[in-house]
Amino acid sequence: MKIRGLSFSWKRALGITAAKQKISRKTGIPTTKQGLERKVGKFVLDSIFGKKRK
Repeated sequence: MKIRGLSFSWKRALGITAAKQKISRKTGIPTTKQGLERKVGKFVLDSIFGKKRK
């Protein structure tokens, strides 16, 4: 039986989540699939169309 509002993550308990966040902040490379796709997509579009400057 599950308790509502209570969840357990073994990755968070072992500190894996925090380590990934620290690496991501220092390198500037996202560790999530969505973040990586967004960064690669922006790079491809910028290289095709050129960077927009403000």
